[in-house]
Amino acid sequence: YALQFKNVFGLGLDQAWSEWIRWEQQFQRANLDSLRLYPITPYRPITATALGSISRSYYDPVGNKLYAALNYPGEIPHLAAIDIATGALRKIGALRGASTFFVTSLAYDPAGQQLFFATKNSSWRDLYQIDVPTGRSRLLIKNARIGDLAFTQADQSLWGLRHDLGLVTLVRIPPPYREWNQIVTFPYGQEIYDISLSPDGKLLAASHTEASGRQKLIKMETAKLLAGDSSFAVLYNFEFSSPESFTFSHDGKYLFGSSYYSGVSNIYRYDFSRSEMEIVSNAETGFFRPVPVSEDSLIAMCYTGKGFLPVMLPNRKPDYVNAIQFLGNEVIQRHPEFENWKIPPPTGIVLDSMHTTTQPYSMLAHTKLSSVYPIIEGYKDYTALGLRMRFDNPIRLSELSLTASVTPQKNVPDAERLHLGLDFRYWQFKFQARYNGGNFYDLFGPTKRSRKGYSAALHYQKYLSFDQSSTGSYSSNYHLELAGYGGLEKLPQFQNVAASFDKAFYFDAGYNQQALAKPLGALEFEKGWRWQLHSENSLINGKLLPQLRTNFDYGMLLPVPHSSLWLRSAAGYAWGERENPFANFYFGGFGNNWIDHLAYQRFREYESFPGVEINDIGGTNFGKMMLEWTLPPLRFRRLGMPALYCRWARLALFSSGIVINLDSAPQRRKVANLGGQIDFNLVLFSNLNSTLSLGYAGAVEENRRLRREFMISLKIL
Repeated sequence: YALQFKNVFGLGLDQAWSEWIRWEQQFQRANLDSLRLYPITPYRPITATALGSISRSYYDPVGNKLYAALNYPGEIPHLAAIDIATGALRKIGALRGASTFFVTSLAYDPAGQQLFFATKNSSWRDLYQIDVPTGRSRLLIKNARIGDLAFTQADQSLWGLRHDLGLVTLVRIPPPYREWNQIVTFPYGQEIYDISLSPDGKLLAASHTEASGRQKLIKMETAKLLAGDSSFAVLYNFEFSSPESFTFSHDGKYLFGSSYYSGVSNIYRYDFSRSEMEIVSNAETGFFRPVPVSEDSLIAMCYTGKGFLPVMLPNRKPDYVNAIQFLGNEVIQRHPEFENWKIPPPTGIVLDSMHTTTQPYSMLAHTKLSSVYPIIEGYKDYTALGLRMRFDNPIRLSELSLTASVTPQKNVPDAERLHLGLDFRYWQFKFQARYNGGNFYDLFGPTKRSRKGYSAALHYQKYLSFDQSSTGSYSSNYHLELAGYGGLEKLPQFQNVAASFDKAFYFDAGYNQQALAKPLGALEFEKGWRWQLHSENSLINGKLLPQLRTNFDYGMLLPVPHSSLWLRSAAGYAWGERENPFANFYFGGFGNNWIDHLAYQRFREYESFPGVEINDIGGTNFGKMMLEWTLPPLRFRRLGMPALYCRWARLALFSSGIVINLDSAPQRRKVANLGGQIDFNLVLFSNLNSTLSLGYAGAVEENRRLRREFMISLKIL
């Protein structure tokens, strides 16, 4: 891309980007000079630092507090009370599934000191209620899909907007807030948002938008709405600028909100007595989400490079506010032909005419050959050449992959030269079959997944709950697997352990549950817990050998942002003779290959033990514990070139201890290690993410010399 850019424009990409930055700085400096021709609105910061993303907030005049939901780096999203006088923050409760920017929908009952909020804000929202003084919360409606909450003291009801099938429905939720009632569903292409109820509960104000992009501030009468009349009056037409977060003053005489109408987000005030809209700020970086405090003061969110800063500003109309120059307008004036470069509006599409047929969908009938390509893969320490065919259907609910390869080296036995593989997925089922199975990543490094012999396995996984968002993962699932192996030379799971019998049958069952969270800007989860329970039952030469193990991880945030401490534990017990390799657990090594595609921090997995050889530690029962300290990442603004650059580097330090064969003193082993791993996030060809990892660990054991392991691995894609 960089070379082609230079060929087309005669200018290097770096030089062009630097010139663009200089030009934009001059352009924005001219805009700032234009704004400063008139006095900039003064303000007083309420908190010492910016608070990242902030939801709509509510002022409590009795306690002089501001209630809001916060999402900022170094802290898990939460509901907070902000002391207006001191700026001190008190956490009220954690917020699950926060949105990146608006955090959550929030409403406040001042008489009962109750906050209403939504969780899972990127999916099917749950509606919760939390008591401000105690922090006790309770679920009101699961999967409510209701946001834009507003509360009225007139009848203690909660109002909100529900989104479903592209339509927006205004709903009312009366006490005890266990069910919602439909008030009005707006036609397709029309939406309202940012609703607010007047103190007496008679009026509902909202922002209204159409498919054309035109937006306006409207009001509706709640009595008429409850009677089925959804008519509204337009208070002000903002044309193509969004009216945001308009809220009633405590006396109901005004509405305060913000808009980019002048090119900068300023605070606007609508006066019901005069039916006029007035601007009440002249901002440089922008004011958002105003909260009326008194006749002469407002709280607003001032934009900064580190997020929103709560500030106090005067409720006073400035002398004059200049509009800034829009870059888009400048471009159109210089190049009028760009005005025709626009997509037709969606209103011009007749959806009914696009409907062609209705019939049951058959995944098998729609499954087609999608690709055929040559492959190279590893088999033991050799290289195999072959072909892969892939079949799938348009909605990707099922897929089939077939591979066949041959190892040409003569020192491979004839019976092992052919390698076949079949992978089939259908909904929650997976079927896998192998004959002398190979693996591409066996070509690069110590971990081998290729095995001599034949096998077939059927796997089923079912999620009991699933809630995934940018700030957390809360889920539970179980899985079942039935597998059979023949012609075994090594154990199916452990590459360095010889099989005592060439046939094996397995039935596995497992349960996993986790509640993990991460702050804004985190690379991975930094707090929470994960629990796993796994049962593996093997049938070897007619004898059943059950195994049971459990894992539990717990992590906590440290005072330094994006630094966390994790305690990872595991324990297991197997019923069977210690001399039988099928009845043992095995541990050892980092587990990464030089080039890999699996998780790059594999030292966290229960079977890993950096510092010793793979599968070096084995026993019929064990207890293991690891303490891990993840340090804050170093982020690089400019390290590399367009075709290959590094975005961040992060170091993790860990120490583990394991005891095996706890029930037999003569065969008991105690091993400990200390190590670290540093990961570099690389971007190849502008958009392909990879991770380069370097690891080192030393392991100590009684009556044995110090053992060391160095690991280097590149996780591709």
